[in-house]
Amino acid sequence: MSKKQKTSSVYTNRFRKRAVTALLAACVLLSAFTGCTGGSESSSETQASGQTVQTQSSTAQPQSSEAQEDPDSASQQAYYTFEDSLGNEVVVPQKPERVVSLMGSYAETWMLAGGELVGVTDDVVTERGMEVSEDTQIVGTQHSPNLEAILAVSPDFVLLSADVDEHVQLAATLEQAGIPHAFFEVEHFEEYLNMLKICTDLTGRADLYEENGLQVQQQIDEVLAKIPQQEEKPTVLFLRAMTTKAKAQSGDNMTCKMLEDLGTVNIAAQDPSLLEDLSMEKIMVDDPDYIFAVPMGDTEKSIQALKDNLESNPAWSSLSAVQNGQYVVLPKDLFHYKPNARWGESYEYLAKILYPDLFE
Repeated sequence: MSKKQKTSSVYTNRFRKRAVTALLAACVLLSAFTGCTGGSESSSETQASGQTVQTQSSTAQPQSSEAQEDPDSASQQAYYTFEDSLGNEVVVPQKPERVVSLMGSYAETWMLAGGELVGVTDDVVTERGMEVSEDTQIVGTQHSPNLEAILAVSPDFVLLSADVDEHVQLAATLEQAGIPHAFFEVEHFEEYLNMLKICTDLTGRADLYEENGLQVQQQIDEVLAKIPQQEEKPTVLFLRAMTTKAKAQSGDNMTCKMLEDLGTVNIAAQDPSLLEDLSMEKIMVDDPDYIFAVPMGDTEKSIQALKDNLESNPAWSSLSAVQNGQYVVLPKDLFHYKPNARWGESYEYLAKILYPDLFE
């Protein structure tokens, strides 16, 4: 299944509809043998369909049998409805209280929105070092979520990544179980801000959208307002350092987007062959003003791989960025993991390197 394939997220209560059908059928049979009146039929239908759901204003209202049959009507009476990153309509019938996140950065976003979590993947603790409740269960890894563990915590909302195939495959099972879920895709600040808005709408904490979203937006805007408009822009090379090799990045990468916003030109965007073959000869030809690298996985092993594969090359020391002290290994918490409420700090960190005179 393509990770961009849409999966329906309109959650209808199949058991409630079956209950209505069963009760009506029973009433028909009873009428045939005992003369069941229309009034008792109406009473049975009312009992079956008179359960309540919360509206967006948290006011409980009875849901008619027509609303049960009509997804559009059910959406109108739900606690919250929105479109996720895959374009699915997500209907959340009531305020989420038992939330599971299958990605560490999304877990943090939910907590920044004032929410609590009953289940998270292990990267929340092992990579991001987040503090969660003692009652919060580990439900597998980001790329290998444990379905049994997820169902065991009885979630009423699950946060999924549109970029992880295993999450996309899991959606069908969640839908069959009647568990509301939504896909998010966060690579740039604007996408984080959109996710935070949805999460704070769900938790009812507009104050945290202001604090952890709009105030961060203001911080970024203040940084970008200082960036000079110049014809000759500084050139950069951005590398993701893995434990065995390094790869150049461009395009939608989070740090590349920040560097572009800060008025730089990525040589890998100008010379896409670098994305496939990170050769010293090509780097020497482009000779970027700045080289940035961020470690992935085991930090020590990743940095050692940089030394073994690039820095050990005799030509490395001849690069302008190296000679001018503008080869920088960036911190993982700001440039590998999604910085979320620290996104403004990430922009400022880079700006101080690129334009030290403007950010003293």
